[in-house]
Amino acid sequence: MFSDPVMNDMNRLARFLSFDQTGGNGVTGTPSLLILLGNAILPTAEAAFQALAQGRVARLLIAGGIGHSTRLLYDAVQQHPVYSNIATEGRSEAQVLYDIGLQHFGLSPEHILLETASTNCGDNALQARRVLEEYGDQHTDIILTQDPLMQLRTDASFRHVWRDRPDVRFTSWPVLVPELVREGESVKFAGTTQTGLWTLPRFISLLLGEIPRLRNAPGGYGPRGAGFIAEVEIPAEIEEIYARLLRPVLEAGYGDRSF
Repeated sequence: MFSDPVMNDMNRLARFLSFDQTGGNGVTGTPSLLILLGNAILPTAEAAFQALAQGRVARLLIAGGIGHSTRLLYDAVQQHPVYSNIATEGRSEAQVLYDIGLQHFGLSPEHILLETASTNCGDNALQARRVLEEYGDQHTDIILTQDPLMQLRTDASFRHVWRDRPDVRFTSWPVLVPELVREGESVKFAGTTQTGLWTLPRFISLLLGEIPRLRNAPGGYGPRGAGFIAEVEIPAEIEEIYARLLRPVLEAGYGDRSF
């Protein structure tokens, strides 16, 4: 399954989906608004909290209600060596992450907004805009942070919802770009941080499940499909990688999403 060509293809696909517009430099420049979308990859939340604590962003909006992936966040928090004291069951993703920020990063509530109603990626964008308008937030430079494998679709969702606001500029910051590496007989993620990341089955199912959703065609989420997201240009190279990966992945029995 994890031959070198397969791993190279997976890493190329992960880089495409992670859509890092910061050039790997993270949040720099004038402090602005950061929207953290609820997800189970805890290093994304940790980096967002650090950015607020260090004054690299002026305000943080945490978005996320209870949806089909919320259980993954509950599990990640419950299994974490530091954050397991945070209550999870029956709570929105935003509330769970908010408590981590307050209790473990010393954040001040007055700099944080919560959106607790959304149930999926597209709804995140709609409900986040609603909350910002209710609070009269005037930021036009907005940083988006999400599960890296959902970062490109998140950007497209927000661009779709804000399509009537050309003055608003989104910058995609995935915090990390996942890369699979071989260590002896096993496969792991590159880097020292392994806590709060994906299981391999979850990583692979997300990796391949995103491409059909991103397509601007019938069956996809783009304008010529369901109309949930702005148009995303998928290079021919990425479509070729996706097609190459399908067979070995399906033959190995991976995938908990519909490809």
